[in-house]
Amino acid sequence: MMPLVLQATVAVAAALLGAVALYLLLAWLLELPRRPQADQVDQQKLLADMVKIALGLAAGVGAAVALIVGYRRARVEESASHRDDQRLFSSRYQDAADLIGHDKAAVRLAGIYAMSRLADVWEDQRQQCIDVLCAYLRLPYDPDPQKGEPGEREVRLTVIRLITAHLRPGTTTSWSGYHLDFTGAVFDGGDFGGAEFSGGTVTFNDTEFSGGTVHFNGATFSGGTVTFHGAKFSGDAVDFHGATFSGGDVVFGGAEFSDGTVVFGQAKFSGSTVTFSGAKFSGGTVTFHRAAFSDGTVVFGQAKFSGSTVTFGGVEFSGGTVYLGGTEFSGGTVDFVMAKFSGGTVDLHGAKFSGSTVTFHRTTFSDGTVVFNGAKFSDGTVTFGGVEFSGGTVVFNGAKFSGGTVHFVMAKFSGGTVDFHGTEFSGGTVDFSVAEFSGGIVTFGGAKFSRGTVAFNGAKFSGGTVHFSMAKFSSGSDIVSRGGDETSSRGGADFSGGIVAFNTAEFSGGIVAFNTAEFSGGIVTFNAAKFSGGTVTFNAAEFSGGIVTFGDADFSGGTVDLADTMVRSTKVLRDLPDGPVSGLRVPEDRGSAQSSAEP
Repeated sequence: MMPLVLQATVAVAAALLGAVALYLLLAWLLELPRRPQADQVDQQKLLADMVKIALGLAAGVGAAVALIVGYRRARVEESASHRDDQRLFSSRYQDAADLIGHDKAAVRLAGIYAMSRLADVWEDQRQQCIDVLCAYLRLPYDPDPQKGEPGEREVRLTVIRLITAHLRPGTTTSWSGYHLDFTGAVFDGGDFGGAEFSGGTVTFNDTEFSGGTVHFNGATFSGGTVTFHGAKFSGDAVDFHGATFSGGDVVFGGAEFSDGTVVFGQAKFSGSTVTFSGAKFSGGTVTFHRAAFSDGTVVFGQAKFSGSTVTFGGVEFSGGTVYLGGTEFSGGTVDFVMAKFSGGTVDLHGAKFSGSTVTFHRTTFSDGTVVFNGAKFSDGTVTFGGVEFSGGTVVFNGAKFSGGTVHFVMAKFSGGTVDFHGTEFSGGTVDFSVAEFSGGIVTFGGAKFSRGTVAFNGAKFSGGTVHFSMAKFSSGSDIVSRGGDETSSRGGADFSGGIVAFNTAEFSGGIVAFNTAEFSGGIVTFNAAKFSGGTVTFNAAEFSGGIVTFGDADFSGGTVDLADTMVRSTKVLRDLPDGPVSGLRVPEDRGSAQSSAEP
């Protein structure tokens, strides 16, 4: 290949020759003599103009050639410079790597800083430099200060600090969007606080958190994935306090919590998914205290609680979903104390309770949904004590109670719905004692009672509806019911079919409905209840057994409606209010239920 100077000379000479050739061609075409006459002056002027144009073109070609030559020269110099830079970067990379591999902590620390600076300027291989820093944290490490190497913990914390500094807003060179792989590392502290995760993947899979606190407080998750799959938490804390989740995923699937705390206190969820699917909780705490959910999802599906505490105390739900479907509770606590639901969903569909406590104590529902559909209760407690329902829905459709307790003690219903439709009670207790009903609906429509207790003792009804329509109460052995503070066995009856108790309840309004219910056993008690209003209705109910008793009830108002009710035994309805009861049907050979009612 010719040198650049020679190429330029040839190009300029060619341009000049072209201009001369153009002049001669035009002269020949115009048939100009070598010594022109006066009448040929105009033609010579034209020829001169053409020559000027030709020279201009030649100059333009020369300038273009000069630009091309200059560009090629710059490219050659740039390529040479790039090769020099690459050689320099490679040399710096090798030097930093050698320092990181040194046996002295102070030298390794210098290598860590050198690799971080190189990552800032070497964009082509920035990910490789980041990978080296992450790989250092994946090396075997014993956090026990008696066993570990002096200074090693400081080296590791420095790696974390440098990575975090490049993920925070305002950094000169951002590493946000690059992959960070800490798989299998051992953490006994570290600070990712204030970092922005807008892309890429941060991996803590199979990581061990055995001591110290790893901070993500104030971090922003607007994209990408942070995964703790299979991580083990046996000490201290992972802190997401005040973090913002507007996108991306945080995954704790399959993680094991035997101790320590994971904190999402005051975090804001407007998007993102935080998942604990398949996680095992045998100890420790996961807290969302005073977090705000306007969107996004927290998933505990198929998780197992044999210990630990998960708390949503004081959380505000205006949207989003907390999913605990299929979760197994044999121990531990899930806590929604003083949470506020103006929207969103807490879903415990198909959960299994053989222990544990799920508490919504003093929670406020103006909207939103809590779902226990298909859940199984053999033990444990779910409590809505002191809850205020002005809206929203709590659903137990198709749930099965063979044990355990669901408390609505001292709850206040001015709206909303609590739905036990199709629920099966072979044991356990649902307790609305001392609750206040000024509105809302509690329905047991289509529920089946073979054992267990539903209690409204001391409840106050000024409105609202309690609905047992199409419920089925079946028979069995001795049942003892409690009326106020007094224990009594009603008539020595031989029934094992559950108890529904309104003892000492006060009715100034509202409706309690057993329409079309079927009683072959069980006890429904209104002992010492006070009726100044409201309606208790058994329209079209059928009694082949069981007991409905109004012992010592005080009727200054209200209605007990037995229209079209079929009673096959005179021992079924007891202590009804004085006066005729219209629509009650009793077999003729048994007499009226009212005349033969037993005290």
